[in-house]
Amino acid sequence: MTALKKTLPIVLFALAYAVIAMLVTNSYYQLMLTLVLVWAIFGLSWNVLSGYTGLVSFGHAAFFGIGAYTTVLGQIHFGLTPWITIPIAAVLGGIAGLMVGFPTFRLRGHYFALAMLAYPLALLYVFEWLGYQELTIPMRRDAPLAFMQFEDPRAYTMIALAMLIGTVLITRMIEQSRFGRALLAIKQNEAAAEAAGIDTLRWKLRAITVSGAIAGMVGAFYTVVLLVVTPPSVFGMLVSAQALTVTMFGGIGTVWGPVIGAVILIPISEILHAELGAKIPGIQGVIFGLAIVAVILLAPEGLYWRLRDAWRGRKRDSSPVPPADVLADGEPRGTQDGFASSEPGLRPAPQDERAGSGRDVSRETILSVQGISKTFGGLKAVQNVSFDVKKGEILGIIGPNGAGKTTLFNLLNGFLAPDEGKVMLDGRDMIGKRPHALCAAGVGRTFQVMRPFLRMSVEENVLTGAFVHAATDAEALRRAKEAVATVGLADVADRLGGELTTKQLRLMELARALAGQPRILLLDETLAGLGHGEVGDVLAVIRKLAATGITIMIIEHTMGAMVQLVDRFVVLDHGMVLVEGEPHSVTKDPRVIEAYLGKKWSTHADA
Repeated sequence: MTALKKTLPIVLFALAYAVIAMLVTNSYYQLMLTLVLVWAIFGLSWNVLSGYTGLVSFGHAAFFGIGAYTTVLGQIHFGLTPWITIPIAAVLGGIAGLMVGFPTFRLRGHYFALAMLAYPLALLYVFEWLGYQELTIPMRRDAPLAFMQFEDPRAYTMIALAMLIGTVLITRMIEQSRFGRALLAIKQNEAAAEAAGIDTLRWKLRAITVSGAIAGMVGAFYTVVLLVVTPPSVFGMLVSAQALTVTMFGGIGTVWGPVIGAVILIPISEILHAELGAKIPGIQGVIFGLAIVAVILLAPEGLYWRLRDAWRGRKRDSSPVPPADVLADGEPRGTQDGFASSEPGLRPAPQDERAGSGRDVSRETILSVQGISKTFGGLKAVQNVSFDVKKGEILGIIGPNGAGKTTLFNLLNGFLAPDEGKVMLDGRDMIGKRPHALCAAGVGRTFQVMRPFLRMSVEENVLTGAFVHAATDAEALRRAKEAVATVGLADVADRLGGELTTKQLRLMELARALAGQPRILLLDETLAGLGHGEVGDVLAVIRKLAATGITIMIIEHTMGAMVQLVDRFVVLDHGMVLVEGEPHSVTKDPRVIEAYLGKKWSTHADA
């Protein structure tokens, strides 16, 4: 039933479009129907990379143009038919994507977008320099079917429709697979994706390869339809802009977004170009620019999401609502962001209470940090830090702001490489391993800034973290369900991430890390933004995880909660280990009090 429900829109669209194409007899409008499909396919190719990973590409015209020139040169010089050159163009487009991806994925954000722009511009000048300013496909009246030179333009529309349906099905398969979930995780937070065990470079390279192949294929077909190609018509900036615009207008990161955008924008731009192109040069660029402005103002996520939300009656505001006892700045009421808590009665709990029922702390070391240091320019963020973590232990990492706590976590799970020292996990040196490899080795992590996938359900969010050790999708789903139940979110497993409270979001991130079957969990301010009652709920879940044998390291400023949770503290100050010991002794140590509150207060403590 679910498969039928997902396939039915594709079937209905194909039937409706085919009927319209058969009824239209005017050759100009028939060409327009074909171009709508061409730009929808090109938009889908752009969407595979940029829509699902969030890496905006201004350079997809490079793959489109490679496909176009593959067809025309293949026919002119080798007599190859489009039935052969179109698949070749897809292969060359994929190879070009792979070659472009290796160096360019080192960049992020605007730098990536601008770097991608360089490729089609370079190819434009290369092909002009080679003397290919304008090439025309030779007519082959002797074999029109073999060379796709049909008298009836509806044949082109039907071929384009078949290509679009195939591309939609491929895109849907990607979206519903671990491939798609990996790309969405990268889009939301690449660091969190790496920490969840996703090899981000590998998945991005796959995405740009598939994207380039689709773009090369449709670029080749575009030339077959128009019979003529020039470097500006296939490598120009407007080509990439059209792919971006139809996707943004329809809905980025969706299967139907580029189709919706192309169906609306391409006819408008083509008609205005035909009517006003001579009087207003560049009218198509104006149309696409206005379309982007309109969608930003009226439907920032695209028409697809606006229509879907209206159909389902969902609220468009998907921001999580903070609990009533949380201040506007995100801090819990009545809690100081410092050494001491203003809550009465929050003192170091007895060892058996902190440990929780049924939990044993082994004498065996699971993680050994040996003299690691990290310097940024002249700033020594971490200096010669050494400590051991026992199996099953809950270790608190505390210190004033700027002490180097998060930098330490980044060194422990591979986001940074230390300048010196070692990090040993079960006796194996982890230095030089990327975060996804460390996750596979058993190091899980959550982050201070929550990055849920707002348009995915709780279960789908957690499923992203379950793939690292799961051989099959069924196994990953089972682990995700178990993790959701463990943290107490089974009742809201189908709720979208954007509809959760702050506490539920924190628990969901714990579940996502848990789904990767970690042996040691690094929790970075998991209690941030929670109210008093919610802090207790999350602490109970952390104790529950520790009771299963998972070793936990936690950074937290809420000291009242920390002294009730941890077995031992490591206190950092100016990047160095200041004190290490049990909560009772650490919280009374004058050096710790001075680090947090100043020398005046440490003198009072001595007195």
